[in-house]
Amino acid sequence: MIRDYKITDCDAVMSIWLDTTTTAHPFIPSSYWARNFLLVKKQVLPQSTTYVYEENGEILGFISVLESEYIGALFVTGEKQGKGIGKALLNYCKENYDQLNLHVYSENKKSVAFYENNDFIIDETKINKDTEKEEYVMSWISDDLIDLLTSIQY
Repeated sequence: MIRDYKITDCDAVMSIWLDTTTTAHPFIPSSYWARNFLLVKKQVLPQSTTYVYEENGEILGFISVLESEYIGALFVTGEKQGKGIGKALLNYCKENYDQLNLHVYSENKKSVAFYENNDFIIDETKINKDTEKEEYVMSWISDDLIDLLTSIQY
């Protein structure tokens, strides 16, 4: 079940974030993620609209959206990856937002493929200033928004 994040979910969400982000990004020192833990917990998470995927009282994944369009986080606990949880969270957001965008490291091939398989396109390639690693800026636009934009007469 997907539901809105509650403050009592914080420890479970942050545990998933730290474990999964460290595993998904072996090309970045784990110390980088440890240094950013409190920033994510105290600033990013509270500023985001976050949804959690819960089964039998256990949080198995989450997605955080900033400024009504930027996916700041989408993580699923390791043993549950590949079981449709990430796709369900992403589809939930696609139903509630007209457009979404995100940054993903180009070396994170699994995540790049996941987003491409879910209709995101690469808009830009750039270097992340903090890690000095290449990342893609990817986006998705709803069919309704595309129809609206194409129907506008100039």
